[in-house]
Parts: sequence; structure tokens; C-alpha cells
Amino acid sequence: MVGIGEPVLVFHGGHSNCHEEFGYEALIENGFSIITPSRAGYGKTSKEIGETLSMACDYYVKLLQHLNIEKVHVVAISAGGPTGIIFASKFPHLTRSLILQSAVTKEWLMPKDHTYKLASILFNASTEKYTWAMIAGITNVFPRFMFKQMFSSFSTLKYKQAKDKINNNDIPSVAQMNRRQRSGHGFLMDLSQTKELTVKDLKSINCPTLIMHSNFDSAVSTEHAKLAHANIRHSKLYLLDTWGHLIWLGNLSRHTNAIVIKFLKSDG
Repeated sequence: MVGIGEPVLVFHGGHSNCHEEFGYEALIENGFSIITPSRAGYGKTSKEIGETLSMACDYYVKLLQHLNIEKVHVVAISAGGPTGIIFASKFPHLTRSLILQSAVTKEWLMPKDHTYKLASILFNASTEKYTWAMIAGITNVFPRFMFKQMFSSFSTLKYKQAKDKINNNDIPSVAQMNRRQRSGHGFLMDLSQTKELTVKDLKSINCPTLIMHSNFDSAVSTEHAKLAHANIRHSKLYLLDTWGHLIWLGNLSRHTNAIVIKFLKSDG
């Protein structure tokens, strides 16, 4: 928990945990407090509470009750998108607004996909510690090299095409991200649970909803954002020209933050 003010409940993305940082500075500076639980299977949160997305959301409600918080803005990021959608759908009386950022909104990677098979090897609970230790180690010695190597996993642009969109702070920000990333049991749970999402869940969301997605996102396609916008009745869609999946980075990050703050202080 960080900041003082109106509460924002963040459902972090894949490979992350309660130590997530992207987008937080702008929220804190504009008078919001942020609650970030490690989602089921991540950090020190047990995988048992996340047998289903619905069950996990029941536990996040218990957290809010424990903190005596009656209503929250919900921010759901990347692989945390399905959790945010189920939470807003199932608990409208607790959800002041919903923000989907680079969010998964339908079945994502499938077992037959090469990326899914690779993730099952590199990021399962037995190997992920070593995978991230290797990534962090290389990052510490060669941060620019690692940024370039990882770039295609975040952006559909070639690195040279995106140079005018990349900020000087992006390389150290991604390096810091690589040092705090862990998958635990959570990431493979994320992959398997996206199939629980239905269009009915999207249609049942009634709170003001902001959907933000980069036009150049290679990790989660813009089809996820468009599907959410087509089915959430009180939604606004912003397709951004940021360089990729990490919409809080780059020369247009101020624009990203401005849209979020305007939404929370008006529609939200």
C-alpha cells in the first residue's frame, strides 16, 4: 500500500507482484492511494486461493473488508486483466471504475501455441527462479543489450523504427523490472485461466471503464482492447502510439498518465 487518498486496487500483470511500480508515480502525485496484492500464485500469495478467477476475487474482497475500504477504482494490467474484469463484473457495488491497461480480455495463449509451450518450460514453478536470475544477471551487466533483446516481446515495431518513441529512462526502467520479476505459480495459472472469461462477463460491467492499449503491442494484441470496448457499455477506448506493451514508458508516457488521471477525476 502506497500513497494517501482515494483507493485504487491494482491487479498487476504477469511475472509481477505487490512490488509493481509502473504508473504508480502519477497516481500518488495526484492524490490516490494504491493497494497492490500479489495475485494468486505470485509473491507470497498462495495458489490455492486462485483455483478460479472468481474464487481469487472473493479473497480480494476479504482484503478490502479487512482494510475497511468500501469502494475502489480497479486497475487491471496485462495478464491481470481477467481478474479485474471478473472483479468488476461480480462486485459492482465495490467497483467505482475500471481501467484496463494492455489487458488480456479473452482467451490468450493456447497450449498448442509455441509461446505457451516455451513459457511452460521457462516459467513453471520449478524453473522460473533460475530463468529470472539469468535475465536479471545479464541485465545488470548489459542493460541496453537486454532491452534490445526483449524489445520484440513487447513491440511489433523494429527497434530502429521505435527509436524516436523510446525515452532515456526506458532502459533503466526495464532493467529494474527484470530485477523484481518472478513467475511463481502465477503465470501458468494466468495462461490457463483466461479461458474462464466470457463476453457475458464484459457485458455485465456497468461502471465507467477506460481501456488503454498500444497500437504496437506484441504481447497482447489490440483485439483484446477492441473486444472489451465493443462489449462494456460505459467504456472509452484509447489506442496509443506508445512503443509497445509497457505503455507507461517512452516519450508518450506523460500522455498515458494524463488520460488516466483525467478519467479518475471525472468519469471515474
